Parts: sequence; C-alpha cells; structure tokens
Amino acid sequence: MLDLARYGMEERRETQPLSARYGPNRYSEHFEEWIVRDYFGDSRGGVFLDVGAHHYRTASNTYYLESSLEWSGIAIDALEEFEEDYRRHRPRTQFVAAFVSDKAGDAVTFFVPDENKLVASSSEEFTRERGTPGTAREVPTTTLNVILEKAGIRRLDFVSMDIELSEPKALAGFDIERYKPSLVCVEAHPEVRQQIVDYFVQRGYTIVGKYLRADASNLYFTPIVKDSGEAGA
Repeated sequence: MLDLARYGMEERRETQPLSARYGPNRYSEHFEEWIVRDYFGDSRGGVFLDVGAHHYRTASNTYYLESSLEWSGIAIDALEEFEEDYRRHRPRTQFVAAFVSDKAGDAVTFFVPDENKLVASSSEEFTRERGTPGTAREVPTTTLNVILEKAGIRRLDFVSMDIELSEPKALAGFDIERYKPSLVCVEAHPEVRQQIVDYFVQRGYTIVGKYLRADASNLYFTPIVKDSGEAGA
C-alpha cells in the first residue's frame, strides 16, 4: 500500500530545489511550470501545444512561457468561453475551441460542471465521482494533426495535455514522430495511465524519471536519445 504521508514528504523534497530556483509563485495548478522551466532551462522563443488549456492564466502550464519567455503556440479547449480572454491576454497564442479526439468531424457529449470546469470531461461518471455533475453540451471533435496542419505548425518543443480521460484518443490523432516535441507533460489518471505509457514507449519516448516524485499528477516524456554508435544501424 502506498504510504501517502511518506510520498508527500518525498514530493516536497523533490520540489524544494525547483521552488528555490523558480518559485515561490507559479501559474500552473501543481508544479508543472517549474518542471517545464527546469527542463528547458528558461530558454526563450519555443513553440508549445496546450491541450485542455482552460483559463488563459489560472492553472496554466504555458502562461509563463508566453508572458515571460516569448514562447508561442496553440491552446485547445472544448469550452469556447475561454477564447475571448486568450484573444485579449495571450497575443502569441492561437486558441482553438474543439474536443480533441482520434477522428475529426464528429461531435461528443461533454459534461461541464458549473463550479469546477477543470474537471469537465466526456465521461459523466468522471465528473460525478468528483462531486460536480456536469451540464451536458455537444462539442465538435477534431484531431491534433488537423489543428497543427491548419495552423502551419512545423515543429513543437513542448506539449501539455490535460483532458480528463480523453488523452488516449487525442494521442491517437497526433503524429508525434512528425512534430517530435522535446517534452510532453500528460495528466495520467489510473484509468488511462497504461495506455498513455504504451503510446509513448511505442514511439521512442521515455519517462523523465527525475520528475516522477516532484509531480504525482502528471507523467513527463522525452525522446530516447540513441547512442552515437547506433547511427546508421
């Protein structure tokens, strides 16, 4: 059985160096912002894809990148009400209102809680288990490949994905070998965690072990770097 108290102590120990270097404040819900800044060394001018972006600033994994490090990219959320604030406050970000899946041109029933839209999901059970039954609305589906192609994106440095159990379907519509992001942060609920891990392993990615205890909510993936001796093999 997992010792939650001990795990919490380990998490705090792992995040102390991040807090000392990048904190104490952050915009992300958990420690995502510090981890992303640490991985990229506060490099400037990168390109991001933020799937399940939610509010333009609150609980955002990409607000700091744009506002302080001049990154640009695409933010996607099934809730179109977030679009106006992105237009006003995130000039380097293109907002797309859609439900990302493995197929474009369909529609999905999306359950949106009135009080906590962070747990909006295509799974009614998921929202109810969190004590916030959602109001159903129909949302058009698309794929990440369609969005990226339409936006003219040729490369990605960072991908953030937090879409409450819909991650496997969204990944199925994403040609990761084409865009080859250096870092991917994916929220991994137990129900879909193995599917997420399998997707990345099959495509030449590995989990970034140094962040496992620093962030219990997400998994971080990076491409496997082959030995120079394997070149041309």
